[in-house]
Amino acid sequence: MKPISPCLWFDGVAEEAATFYTSIFPNSGVTDVARYGPDWPGTDGDVMLVQFVLDGREFAALNGGPQFPHSEAVSFVVPCETAEEVDTYWDRLVDGGEPGPCGWLKDRFGVAWQIVPVQVHAWMADHDRDKAQRVSQAVLSTHGKLDVRALQKAYDGS
Repeated sequence: MKPISPCLWFDGVAEEAATFYTSIFPNSGVTDVARYGPDWPGTDGDVMLVQFVLDGREFAALNGGPQFPHSEAVSFVVPCETAEEVDTYWDRLVDGGEPGPCGWLKDRFGVAWQIVPVQVHAWMADHDRDKAQRVSQAVLSTHGKLDVRALQKAYDGS
Protein backbone atom coordinates (compact mmCIF):
# COMPACT_ATOMS: atom_id res chain seq x y z
CA MET A 1 0.00 0.00 0.00
CA LYS A 2 1.21 3.50 -0.80
CA PRO A 3 1.42 6.04 2.06
CA ILE A 4 -1.73 7.95 2.96
CA SER A 5 -1.51 11.59 1.90
CA PRO A 6 -3.66 14.65 2.56
CA CYS A 7 -5.67 16.48 -0.08
CA LEU A 8 -6.36 20.13 0.70
CA TRP A 9 -9.51 21.74 -0.71
CA PHE A 10 -9.18 25.25 -2.13
CA ASP A 11 -11.34 27.72 -4.00
CA GLY A 12 -9.28 28.56 -7.08
CA VAL A 13 -5.87 28.98 -5.41
CA ALA A 14 -4.59 25.38 -5.24
CA GLU A 15 -1.59 26.02 -7.49
CA GLU A 16 -0.69 29.25 -5.68
CA ALA A 17 -0.91 27.48 -2.30
CA ALA A 18 1.19 24.51 -3.46
CA THR A 19 3.83 26.86 -4.88
CA PHE A 20 3.87 28.83 -1.63
CA TYR A 21 4.24 25.74 0.56
CA THR A 22 6.95 24.17 -1.60
CA SER A 23 8.96 27.41 -1.42
CA ILE A 24 9.10 27.10 2.38
CA PHE A 25 10.04 23.49 3.09
CA PRO A 26 13.18 21.62 1.97
CA ASN A 27 12.92 18.58 -0.31
CA SER A 28 9.71 19.99 -1.80
CA GLY A 29 8.23 20.72 -5.18
CA VAL A 30 5.17 20.61 -7.40
CA THR A 31 5.04 17.25 -9.19
CA ASP A 32 1.93 17.55 -11.38
CA VAL A 33 -0.84 19.94 -12.34
CA ALA A 34 -4.10 18.61 -13.80
CA ARG A 35 -6.58 20.95 -15.48
CA TYR A 36 -10.33 20.80 -15.92
CA GLY A 37 -11.45 19.55 -19.33
CA PRO A 38 -14.42 20.69 -21.40
CA ASP A 39 -16.81 18.10 -19.94
CA TRP A 40 -15.75 18.55 -16.31
CA PRO A 41 -17.51 20.53 -13.58
CA GLY A 42 -14.87 23.31 -13.57
CA THR A 43 -13.91 25.84 -16.22
CA ASP A 44 -12.04 24.27 -19.13
CA GLY A 45 -8.29 24.83 -18.69
CA ASP A 46 -8.41 25.98 -15.05
CA VAL A 47 -6.28 24.13 -12.50
CA MET A 48 -8.20 21.25 -10.94
CA LEU A 49 -5.60 19.29 -8.95
CA VAL A 50 -2.02 20.01 -7.96
CA GLN A 51 0.18 17.23 -6.65
CA PHE A 52 3.18 18.30 -4.62
CA VAL A 53 5.72 17.11 -2.09
CA LEU A 54 6.54 18.83 1.22
CA ASP A 55 9.79 17.63 2.74
CA GLY A 56 9.37 14.25 1.07
CA ARG A 57 5.67 13.77 1.94
CA GLU A 58 3.06 13.73 -0.84
CA PHE A 59 0.16 16.19 -0.80
CA ALA A 60 -2.59 17.19 -3.21
CA ALA A 61 -4.43 20.49 -3.57
CA LEU A 62 -7.86 20.50 -5.22
CA ASN A 63 -9.70 23.52 -6.56
CA GLY A 64 -13.12 22.33 -5.50
CA GLY A 65 -14.95 25.57 -4.79
CA PRO A 66 -16.03 27.63 -1.78
CA GLN A 67 -18.24 25.08 -0.01
CA PHE A 68 -15.57 23.58 2.30
CA PRO A 69 -13.36 26.21 3.95
CA HIS A 70 -10.39 25.20 6.08
CA SER A 71 -10.63 25.19 9.88
CA GLU A 72 -8.39 24.44 12.83
CA ALA A 73 -10.07 21.01 13.07
CA VAL A 74 -7.21 19.84 10.84
CA SER A 75 -3.72 21.29 11.20
CA PHE A 76 -0.19 20.44 10.19
CA VAL A 77 2.48 20.16 12.89
CA VAL A 78 5.94 21.42 12.01
CA PRO A 79 8.37 20.03 14.62
CA CYS A 80 11.35 22.38 14.92
CA GLU A 81 14.77 21.46 16.31
CA THR A 82 15.90 25.05 17.01
CA ALA A 83 14.52 28.48 17.83
CA GLU A 84 15.78 29.59 14.42
CA GLU A 85 13.64 26.94 12.72
CA VAL A 86 10.62 28.09 14.73
CA ASP A 87 11.28 31.66 13.60
CA THR A 88 11.78 30.69 9.94
CA TYR A 89 8.70 28.51 9.55
CA TRP A 90 6.50 30.79 11.64
CA ASP A 91 7.51 33.96 9.81
CA ARG A 92 7.06 32.41 6.36
CA LEU A 93 3.73 30.69 7.05
CA VAL A 94 2.07 33.51 9.00
CA ASP A 95 2.91 36.08 6.29
CA GLY A 96 -0.51 37.18 5.03
CA GLY A 97 -2.24 34.95 7.58
CA GLU A 98 -2.95 35.31 11.28
CA PRO A 99 -1.39 34.09 14.53
CA GLY A 100 -3.38 31.90 16.86
CA PRO A 101 -2.99 30.51 20.36
CA CYS A 102 -0.29 28.09 21.52
CA GLY A 103 2.00 28.35 18.49
CA TRP A 104 -0.79 27.84 15.96
CA LEU A 105 -1.37 30.01 12.92
CA LYS A 106 -3.62 30.19 9.91
CA ASP A 107 -1.76 30.90 6.69
CA ARG A 108 -2.97 33.21 3.91
CA PHE A 109 -5.04 30.33 2.47
CA GLY A 110 -6.75 29.50 5.78
CA VAL A 111 -4.76 26.32 6.46
CA ALA A 112 -3.87 25.78 10.14
CA TRP A 113 -0.29 25.02 11.20
CA GLN A 114 1.36 24.30 14.55
CA ILE A 115 4.97 25.47 14.69
CA VAL A 116 6.31 23.57 17.69
CA PRO A 117 9.76 23.09 19.20
CA VAL A 118 10.37 19.33 19.45
CA GLN A 119 11.26 19.66 23.14
CA VAL A 120 7.79 20.91 24.11
CA HIS A 121 6.11 17.51 23.94
CA ALA A 122 8.76 15.92 26.16
CA TRP A 123 8.63 18.82 28.61
CA MET A 124 4.83 18.65 28.83
CA ALA A 125 5.02 14.89 29.47
CA ASP A 126 7.80 15.13 32.06
CA HIS A 127 7.27 12.93 35.13
CA ASP A 128 8.04 15.98 37.25
CA ARG A 129 4.49 17.34 37.20
CA ASP A 130 5.60 20.82 38.32
CA LYS A 131 7.90 21.17 35.29
CA ALA A 132 5.22 19.80 32.96
CA GLN A 133 2.61 22.16 34.43
CA ARG A 134 4.85 25.23 34.06
CA VAL A 135 5.51 24.46 30.40
CA SER A 136 1.85 23.67 29.73
CA GLN A 137 0.82 27.00 31.26
CA ALA A 138 3.47 28.85 29.25
CA VAL A 139 2.20 27.26 26.02
CA LEU A 140 -1.45 27.87 26.85
CA SER A 141 -0.83 31.51 27.71
CA THR A 142 0.95 32.22 24.41
CA HIS A 143 -0.89 33.88 21.55
CA GLY A 144 1.34 33.59 18.53
CA LYS A 145 4.78 32.10 18.05
CA LEU A 146 6.17 29.92 20.82
CA ASP A 147 9.35 31.29 22.38
CA VAL A 148 11.74 28.36 22.83
CA ARG A 149 13.91 30.23 25.34
CA ALA A 150 10.91 31.24 27.46
CA LEU A 151 9.61 27.67 27.42
CA GLN A 152 13.04 26.39 28.47
CA LYS A 153 13.01 28.84 31.38
CA ALA A 154 9.52 27.68 32.38
CA TYR A 155 10.71 24.08 32.28
CA ASP A 156 13.81 24.91 34.36
CA GLY A 157 11.73 26.95 36.81
CA SER A 158 13.81 30.09 36.29
